[in-house]
Amino acid sequence: FLLVFDFDETIVDENSDESIVRAAPGQALPEHLRQTFRQGSYNEYMQRVLAYMGEQGVTMGDFKAVYEAIPLSPGMPELFQFLSKHQELFEVILISDANVFGIESKLRAAGSYSLFRKVFSNPSGFDKRGYFTLGPYHSHKCLECPSNMCKRKILAEYLAERAREEVEFERVLYVGDGANDFCPAAALSAPDVAFPRKGYPMHRLAQEMEKKQPGAFQATLVPWESAVEVARYLQELLKK
Repeated sequence: FLLVFDFDETIVDENSDESIVRAAPGQALPEHLRQTFRQGSYNEYMQRVLAYMGEQGVTMGDFKAVYEAIPLSPGMPELFQFLSKHQELFEVILISDANVFGIESKLRAAGSYSLFRKVFSNPSGFDKRGYFTLGPYHSHKCLECPSNMCKRKILAEYLAERAREEVEFERVLYVGDGANDFCPAAALSAPDVAFPRKGYPMHRLAQEMEKKQPGAFQATLVPWESAVEVARYLQELLKK
């Protein structure tokens, strides 16, 4: 099985881009900076936020401490425990519009980094001045997704690459929450399973699609409030 995770509000219980503001002076951003946000250009907005924080003297250690302290979502430790017991049955990857440094910091702190075969996220690092820098992941032609990342494209390319390496998956299982997780989930086929977080955009969009065009959303939909429910479903799947 290929198991795909989102990061923000899926593995962790917050949006990590918003969490890092806790490292800013007064734990807040100036209003003029917040006003520069434009729909669909979130990555560019975050580049400006990080430049501002760098100017304010926020260091790599400060960012790392914030990422490490972000709480995991309910049931996520149990799901990770289940996966570490069954590593030979699941290939696990992460596709996230956050950034590589933040994700790796959190996963290492949680002791779960080794579960993931690959992390796909926006490139990030620290420049000569010690400023935290961020770039876009790629460019794409999808009209539904932010300009820097289409998760459907990343997943399709990954499946094609694994197929060339003669790895075929019995099913694709996708755990997410956001509108950008709906895009790849809508491309899944009948044996696959989508696990949207209950009441979040991915769940809502899947329900709307089902209402408008019954049968158009092909994957089995398994909403969750606690990741323990995901673990339970996977356990049943292994019994089949």
